[in-house]
Amino acid sequence: MPLTAFLAWGIAHAYSTVVTLTGGRQGMALPWLVSFLLLWWVPLSWLERPRTTSPQDQAELDRLTVTVQIPVYNEDPDTLRACLHSVLVQTRPVDRVRIVDDGSVHDDGTPMTYADVRAEFFERTAARGVEATWDRTPNRGKRHAQMHVLATDDADVFVTLDSDSLLDPEAIAEGLKPFADPKITSVAGQVVVLNHDANALTRMRNLLYLPFTRGLRSAQSVLRRVTINSGTLAFYRARIVRDVAGVYENEMFRGRPMQMNDDSMLTFYGLLAGDTVHQPSSLVFTLVPQRCSHYLRQQMRWMRGTTVRHLWWLRYMPPTGIVFWSAVAEYVHIVLGIAIPAAVIADPQLRANTGTLVAAGLIIGTAMSYLMALRLFTVHRTDMRLRQALLLFALAPLAAAWRTLILRPMYFYAMATCHRVNRWGTRTSVEVTHSPREQPA
Repeated sequence: MPLTAFLAWGIAHAYSTVVTLTGGRQGMALPWLVSFLLLWWVPLSWLERPRTTSPQDQAELDRLTVTVQIPVYNEDPDTLRACLHSVLVQTRPVDRVRIVDDGSVHDDGTPMTYADVRAEFFERTAARGVEATWDRTPNRGKRHAQMHVLATDDADVFVTLDSDSLLDPEAIAEGLKPFADPKITSVAGQVVVLNHDANALTRMRNLLYLPFTRGLRSAQSVLRRVTINSGTLAFYRARIVRDVAGVYENEMFRGRPMQMNDDSMLTFYGLLAGDTVHQPSSLVFTLVPQRCSHYLRQQMRWMRGTTVRHLWWLRYMPPTGIVFWSAVAEYVHIVLGIAIPAAVIADPQLRANTGTLVAAGLIIGTAMSYLMALRLFTVHRTDMRLRQALLLFALAPLAAAWRTLILRPMYFYAMATCHRVNRWGTRTSVEVTHSPREQPA
């Protein structure tokens, strides 16, 4: 109740301020009010709590057969070794691990076999009684690598894990807990940056992840309608994935095969079949790009994929549901982001108050940035000192500026070129390597 009252006061105060600045013209203040309301997910995200289980439910979960699938392509061997190690030391042991090497090659074009990693992997899985497979296939993309083994696997739950990511020891145990509810079809893990201190770009990625992973996704989880899992770590009822074999890996957009954005497509299938949630206690630490060129390519792939998925939500999600309207809200937000500055420039009275309006926008934006950045302190990390976390928190407005000045224009370009699905390639060589000191405890 106090939170609701505070939000109501904030909305009313913001509205009255803009009305005053626009000379009492309430119609001119309406776009600002709508833009403010489109941030509904910010306060709602703080209501998210990890799912828990009763002893009876936990006993049922313990009986589930769990398969972890890891697609590999041009991965750093040490990173892959660390990834596999993190799977095998889970407090809730998995039943199967299925590796599919999607035709990895060295820079000179010769096959990358991972012979040492593979031998060690089979030795350790045999000692633990874990069923393991390691296949090599021609390079066809991540979706084909996944379905190469999952289409015929009879497990109860599939876990998709990227080969450049390391699981927290409790990740599997925590990620399975929401499945105690039979309505839940998919669970997103919480993604945390592993190489956070490599350079300025990776430090900023800590902040850039938060508005989505612990902002919008957390808010959607409260409503049980998470729209995009991270392929980095996600859990699915296996029947959902098996049922779309042959369709999922052959998705087309404007007559062209679409291999990227696999995570959002699997989440989409989960949404069609039931409820989708986020489990913030299921942690995965992932390597992020350390070079701007790698980072920008990754962002462009994600943005184009999100654009396509928005169209899918508008077409297939019920118009009475939150997923449909979240897609509408995204487009409204984009339009207002263009229309409001245009209105200020075009109207003499608004133009006279430009400085005040910009200052108000900066204050609100800064406050929102710091509210989201507080999420940095919800994960205790032995590889990040308090001083580092406080410095990142202090720099939160810089990440907001990056999103506004760099990522937003990129998003416009991605929307205009989303049909270029044939250009959504993956890395052609090893781009990020793992250092043992980056291993979080």
